[in-house]
Amino acid sequence: MSGSDAGRRQFLAWGAGAVATLTLAPGVLLLQPAHGRAPAEAASGKVRWGMLIDTNQCATGCDACVTACNRENGLSGGTRETDSQWIRKMELEDPRTGRKTSLPMMCQHCEKPPCVDVCPTGASFKRADGIVLVDKHICIGCRYCMMACPYKARSLVHENLADQKPDVPRGKGTVEACTLCVPRVDRGEHPACVEACAAAGHGAIVFGDLNDPASEIAQRVAKYPSVQVRADLGMNTGVRYQGI
Repeated sequence: MSGSDAGRRQFLAWGAGAVATLTLAPGVLLLQPAHGRAPAEAASGKVRWGMLIDTNQCATGCDACVTACNRENGLSGGTRETDSQWIRKMELEDPRTGRKTSLPMMCQHCEKPPCVDVCPTGASFKRADGIVLVDKHICIGCRYCMMACPYKARSLVHENLADQKPDVPRGKGTVEACTLCVPRVDRGEHPACVEACAAAGHGAIVFGDLNDPASEIAQRVAKYPSVQVRADLGMNTGVRYQGI
């Protein structure tokens, strides 16, 4: 087995929750933190991580979640077509009533992700706990996943990168998207956008285990109406919205 093949297998073990430390590029290490569990314990299918976003609390003009995502993941924050945007704020208006709604749009972490179905190399994959990721070691930048995603949630890295975050490896010519801040989640923390929204005084984003009936997110989904964007596609998204 070549060193390259061994590295790829180690990365895929990360998707299963194992500990991995790989060199992706000079000075950039891929680290898998523990999330309060034994180092070799895999991500569990008993958990389904998700988000509930209350658009009634999402303030028009506020970009706290976007700024936090950019800072956490080392994104430029640019809005050109060639810039990576893991979260973008959308402003909607009902043509019948004129009602305006602001909401963040990101990877929806589908139970049946079309990006995974169309990927020719297996670079797009879903962890057992529902988080959809990209293996940068075997992504060839074909962009099939970008075309398959109905949420336009994925970006291609067009330029050489420097000063990367050690636990958020990125690379020119590869596709990327919201990871639900998986390194933070595996440490038992909330995604950066959730904390930023709370700090801004809105509290519009609730994160947690959709499979745990005792969790706040599961209780709110059960008690109050929520919708999936493009629910007609039957992908059972991990991100749900209220107020739209």
